[in-house]
Amino acid sequence: MPTLAFSGGAAADRIADALGTPNVIGERANVTAFVVRRFVDRGLLVDLSVNPDGTLHHPGQADQVCRRADLAELVVADTPLGPEQAATRLRVRRVDFDHMVRLGSVRVPQSVEARFGTSRAGTVDVPLYTTASVDAIPAAHPEVDWEQLRTVEKGRRSALASLRPEPAAASA
Repeated sequence: MPTLAFSGGAAADRIADALGTPNVIGERANVTAFVVRRFVDRGLLVDLSVNPDGTLHHPGQADQVCRRADLAELVVADTPLGPEQAATRLRVRRVDFDHMVRLGSVRVPQSVEARFGTSRAGTVDVPLYTTASVDAIPAAHPEVDWEQLRTVEKGRRSALASLRPEPAAASA
């Protein structure tokens, strides 16, 4: 009997295989369930599950996504970055990236719980950002002097520290 649905992890494995970079057990995944969730957000895949902690997908729809000519670009755009990785990608200090988050320059599509040690007291939520959303920040904020921001020395106050978030647009 054919498989009616499979997990987001299995969909990620299928996408990784289609790209020629299979996910290998015990190694860092090339395509993750995070990317699959972003594909759901984009409308490329439908989540057949009602479980908020996981997704289920139709194999035929996943195969259709795997045949897209722009699959590699989509995966790169939706690859997750933690805050430190996002700051590095923008070539700014972590504190400057934290100000960008506070100001609403980038949205957190998902966070993961990371455990340090064996107790629950050692867990923290780590926000994950898409590569595309991080890459879009400079173009969306031409008012920021990016070259100056990228040269601020450690220990110096961020130019973004005194800025306040824009008030939410009033609905009509």
